[in-house]
Amino acid sequence: MSDKSANKRVPLERVRNIGIIAHIDAGKTTTTERILFYTGRNYKIGEVHEGAATMDWMEQEQERGITIVSAATTAFWKPYFETNLSSEEYRFNIIDTPGHVDFTAEVERSLRVLDGGVTVLDASEGVQSQSETVWRQADKYNVPRVCFVNKMDKLGADFLATVQDIRDKFGVVPAVMVLPMGSENDFKGVIQLLERKALFWKDHAAATEPEIMEVPEEYKAQMEEMRAALVESIAETDDVIMEKFFAEEEISVNELKSALRKAVISYKLVPVFAGSSLKNTGIQVLLDAVVEYLPSPNDIEHITGLKPNTEEEITRKLVSEEKFAGLAFKIQTDPHVGKLTFFRVYSGVLKSGSYVYNSTRDEKERVGRLLLMHANKREEIDEARAGEIVAIVGLKETKTGDTLSDENDPIVLEGITFAEPVISLAIEPKTKSDQEKMGLALNKLSEEDPTFSIKVDHETGQTVIGGMGELHLEIIVDRMKREFKVDADVGAPQVAYRETITQAANGEGKYIKQTGGRGQYGHVLLKVEPQDRGTGYEFVNAITGGVVPREYIEPTNKGIKESLERGFLAGYPMTDIKVTLYDGSYHDVDSSELSFKMAGSLGMREAMKTAGMVLIEPIMKLEVSTPEEFMGDVIGDLGSKRAQIQGTTNRGKAVIITALVPLAEMQGYVTILRSMTQGRASSVLLPSHYDEVPKSITEKIVEERKGTNVR
Repeated sequence: MSDKSANKRVPLERVRNIGIIAHIDAGKTTTTERILFYTGRNYKIGEVHEGAATMDWMEQEQERGITIVSAATTAFWKPYFETNLSSEEYRFNIIDTPGHVDFTAEVERSLRVLDGGVTVLDASEGVQSQSETVWRQADKYNVPRVCFVNKMDKLGADFLATVQDIRDKFGVVPAVMVLPMGSENDFKGVIQLLERKALFWKDHAAATEPEIMEVPEEYKAQMEEMRAALVESIAETDDVIMEKFFAEEEISVNELKSALRKAVISYKLVPVFAGSSLKNTGIQVLLDAVVEYLPSPNDIEHITGLKPNTEEEITRKLVSEEKFAGLAFKIQTDPHVGKLTFFRVYSGVLKSGSYVYNSTRDEKERVGRLLLMHANKREEIDEARAGEIVAIVGLKETKTGDTLSDENDPIVLEGITFAEPVISLAIEPKTKSDQEKMGLALNKLSEEDPTFSIKVDHETGQTVIGGMGELHLEIIVDRMKREFKVDADVGAPQVAYRETITQAANGEGKYIKQTGGRGQYGHVLLKVEPQDRGTGYEFVNAITGGVVPREYIEPTNKGIKESLERGFLAGYPMTDIKVTLYDGSYHDVDSSELSFKMAGSLGMREAMKTAGMVLIEPIMKLEVSTPEEFMGDVIGDLGSKRAQIQGTTNRGKAVIITALVPLAEMQGYVTILRSMTQGRASSVLLPSHYDEVPKSITEKIVEERKGTNVR
């Protein structure tokens, strides 16, 4: 396929914006590589294990064999089998997302702009914890999905157990579309249940076409039983088919497919397919499923947003004839063209060289060039239309989650929410020239990644960077060295503790200074109250009768906020606290913004003395998969790490242990687990929530922090 054809226009009903989502190592990138090969986007299949996958284009991705950034591409597919939809070519805008929890932001932002998802599962592992996390993320944005049970050729592959997992752990009704013939080394192909056809793949290495044959005798009874269950689950979502089903009338395959398409788009059913991406088996069936069951922008009809600076809801139809609106979902620094803003066009048309309005920030921006991306290669285009995913060069102020729209008819779409960093480390440039380069590099990297934070500790002068896990920060430091040529010394990872309060308290802040000439006078009365975990900071202005003039309210809030950043117990930021400013007084001449800012800070210090301060820490959900003989050792070791064991389940010959464990206890855990189980166990760590640190450990931390003179 020539690169020129990558920007072929097709009608909106033949566009599919899809993401490949899954747990780490379920085979997402391998599946995407097969999709690119079969759609003619690539002439040669790139293998992850050879470091040659198209979508894993970063050096770090090729070295580690994992996906770090979501990569976007466009490919075209003509349905392979008969379909009741158009048999013309379809345009797939595909995003391959990372599976590793440290790069959760990449998944979150991709799901926000996709219309459909392909969830890849490992047939021998079933639904793993990170699969559940990405599934919940997709639920949040109402993304219809199909499941592909991959690795049917792997030892321990169990299709029906994985289907049961989908039902139990995702809490959805699976529509099982195929029956695999054999598993592990005997996996030969799949039977399409609706069509009652057997598909055999003869030569797995050569990426051959499937041979369509009669269903072998030994599978006929099971096929009919599973087909009846599939028809019944489709009938339950459609009244017309339900009537025919009860009357035992013949229901055509096309009728069933149309009803199933509606059920998938309204989140009632999830079609499940099977195959082996590595062995080139089952991909054509999956690509047809994307066409037949996942929505086009037309199926979604409209999106809802708010009129800027009001609560008024407005809608936009997802067509090119509408006023322009779209969402920036990713910023990337490209060595050749500078800053790229990845963008989903929801309605209207955007032309290169035109001006566009950022309705989130009330800024006008110029669109330099429009690019169609294929991983890290690019192709220039003149315009982007509704339903397309493109990259814009030239935007200066736009950040992830911002809405771009027509200035005369602005709209603000729902943004993207990201998790808070749970781990941090100090970083120092080695030379004076590295100092300047480091500031620039860190700013560019934080623009790209909303879960990456940068702070300067004013007392030690150190730069502290925060992220979602050790791997996340390791990759950032590595990118700084390679892409921005910055040499830096890196400290040991530190857990992102937070401080909070356990009881309500009052505090008075008075800042009065009389020095010759004009003095300073600020006086506030504050009430502090604990909030639920994860709610952050809330400020309430309860001043009546102008005892504190309006212009001093915000400076008071600023003083409170700054004092919360510094913390009061061990120098960690405070969270989950509500502060009410309820009284105070001012002086006609001596009061100023600065004096009220200082009074706010002093009032907080006073209130904290009786507010029952505690330290809270990130708690992680841990999932360990281990051979049975090591189960006792693993559980015993977790007990010494303050872990709460949630449960154990058996899957094949492995035991899956789930536990909640403080992040502070998990440094170097992968190495400990390997040595304890002769390298045969694996683990996954996901952020869960914040919880109180035991008193004895809090005392130790406070002592250490005072010792290093952090305050």
